[in-house]
Amino acid sequence: MNAHPRPSELTADETQSLRVDLAAAFRLAAQFDWHESVGNHFSAALSADGKKFLMNPRWRHFGEIRASDLLILNADDSGVMARPDAPDPSAWTIHGSVHGRRPEVRVMLHCHPPYATALASLKDPDMKPVDQNTVRFFGKLGIDLGFGGIADDAAEGQRLAAAFGNRSVIIMGNHGVTVTGRTVDEAFEDLYFVERAAKILVLAYSTDQPLNVMSDDLAQKTADGWLPYNDQAFAHFDYLKRQLDKTDPSYRD
Repeated sequence: MNAHPRPSELTADETQSLRVDLAAAFRLAAQFDWHESVGNHFSAALSADGKKFLMNPRWRHFGEIRASDLLILNADDSGVMARPDAPDPSAWTIHGSVHGRRPEVRVMLHCHPPYATALASLKDPDMKPVDQNTVRFFGKLGIDLGFGGIADDAAEGQRLAAAFGNRSVIIMGNHGVTVTGRTVDEAFEDLYFVERAAKILVLAYSTDQPLNVMSDDLAQKTADGWLPYNDQAFAHFDYLKRQLDKTDPSYRD
């Protein structure tokens, strides 16, 4: 789904396309072992102000989510948790708070992938620039060390929304990772590389040898070198959807 200016409301075709892309992201996350039981949550904004958004239903496994399963929620709906189909409380707290305050956040992917969560569990969870994957996030990754338990109250949601600042990726200390983006393709690509980068860093730490951390100048130069490759996110996500179509296209339903 290519990036384009958002109208006040998406057309029916655009909404369906967004549903399909988000459903694909869930299925792929399950395949990549980024899911955790029937928890974790992804969302995508429908309205220009971001307050109307799609999100997965409560406690539905990532591996069986279909496009038609996704809930339409409104961040201003104070009665959403009283609905028969109310979403997971922590999902509503995190995604409702961010979409309600950050209209530029079109897509938000929150999960607990193993290596990114291992990194988030360290006293210093910074993504040290030690290779091309880790340096991809130089200057664009935030760290939240204010973990206050399960994020199921409004105050925690507001705190998390503020913690993003102008960053598109946040390592949530003692918790996991959240990635935001303009499109599902781009957000998923960042999530893919966050987990790969965290894996490289965790493996490097496991050698008990000193890290060869790049200087800030070299890290910035290398991070800037990624910019011409931004559109590879669309090619990668299209490929991944083609693989899903071969094995189980039911995510499109």
